Amino acid sequence: MASELLFDFDAIDKTQIAMTHEAVGAFLPQTGPMRMLDHVVWMDKDTFVGLGVKKVRHDEFWVPHHIQGRPMLPGVLMIEAAAQLCSLVQTIGANITGFLGFTHCDETVFRGQVVPGDNLYLLAKQIERNRRRFISKAQGVVNGKLVFETTITGMTF
Repeated sequence: MASELLFDFDAIDKTQIAMTHEAVGAFLPQTGPMRMLDHVVWMDKDTFVGLGVKKVRHDEFWVPHHIQGRPMLPGVLMIEAAAQLCSLVQTIGANITGFLGFTHCDETVFRGQVVPGDNLYLLAKQIERNRRRFISKAQGVVNGKLVFETTITGMTF
């Protein structure tokens, strides 16, 4: 896996909100504690690239149970957050009206911890797409450090 970021992360104003939590909810079927994407900072729908945020809160359902006394965001939830951003970017970029499901995650590498109080910035970039399937690279960044990367495959159902 590459250790370079998918796009120029530092060139984007991370205080901006391109899509609010409510606007994200109009496109994603996940609700309540399973909505991992809090908002979108920036998206280029023409090139299928986006930057989203997962605000890691102290009151989330996993905190008292994963790892007691030293809670860390489970890797599977990092991947879910990335898959939600990838699906959102695909839905908007390709004007998809059906359900997009997550079918694979490959080449996943965890490079750091994500803990309550962190803002997990999610980067997504499409690398392949056809009529029913898409493949995107995704990364997570906390405090300017790459903490995970993966390849997400999704499909229209």
